[in-house]
Amino acid sequence: MSNIIYLGYYFKVQPVQPGVEILIAELGYAGFESFVETEEGVTAYIQKEDCHDKILNDIQILDSEEFDISFTSEEIEQVNWNQEWEKNFNPIIVDDKCSVRAPFHEKPDTEFDIIIEPKMSFGTGHHETTHMMIQHILKNDFEGKTVLDMGCGTGVLAILAEMKGAKPLDAIDFDNWCYLNSLENVERNSCKHITVVEGDASILSGRHYDIVIANINRNILLNDIETYVKTLNEEGLLFLSGFYSEDIPIIKAECNKQDLVHVETLKRNNWVALKFKK
Repeated sequence: MSNIIYLGYYFKVQPVQPGVEILIAELGYAGFESFVETEEGVTAYIQKEDCHDKILNDIQILDSEEFDISFTSEEIEQVNWNQEWEKNFNPIIVDDKCSVRAPFHEKPDTEFDIIIEPKMSFGTGHHETTHMMIQHILKNDFEGKTVLDMGCGTGVLAILAEMKGAKPLDAIDFDNWCYLNSLENVERNSCKHITVVEGDASILSGRHYDIVIANINRNILLNDIETYVKTLNEEGLLFLSGFYSEDIPIIKAECNKQDLVHVETLKRNNWVALKFKK
């Protein structure tokens, strides 16, 4: 990695919370690889070769009247990513049942304890969408279910699903860093039934699942929901997140076209996680 050139984007955000959490989530989906929260906002890193003039066009929070966000950017020297995230990564506990922590954190008294090293991938559990998807998994029966975790990031959702009895499971992400990091985290949590795959929805042909988890972004979801539904067994469940409350009508409309029934909505700081049944 010594020859890889990175760009650093330095964002000032007001109000800082929940602005920073929302911004990090959107930047992660846009391709930014690592984040360091600051007193004024957040610094986001992306490989120079992956950046383009329109990289921020789909970052909806930048156009929101609820937040005042400014930024500068510069080419930076190679960053010690492990050192950066270790300084800023704190453990979380979801609904007093599931902890997501790093190996150097003290083990909490929770039913499910997930150990991850997110490095440059996305999905530590701190972001609203991952947090709500963890809540969905905690509330639903996964025992003996076949599961797809689409856009798996760090693999945290697939790992929790296996801890709740699901098998076998596929964890799929098109991003190579996410693929490699998920492999590491699956092994770190002694998971035996998760297959990590690098790819997108085009590789789902012929695969079938009882439950599909897709925590991506609105545009990808709208494009791929039909494909997800084709993989679902009868009475199967589809969990979707990665979009705002105002996106609910368009997401529901697409799911209605696929004869899915809306079951439940979770909301957290204007982010949403929906549950549908086939």
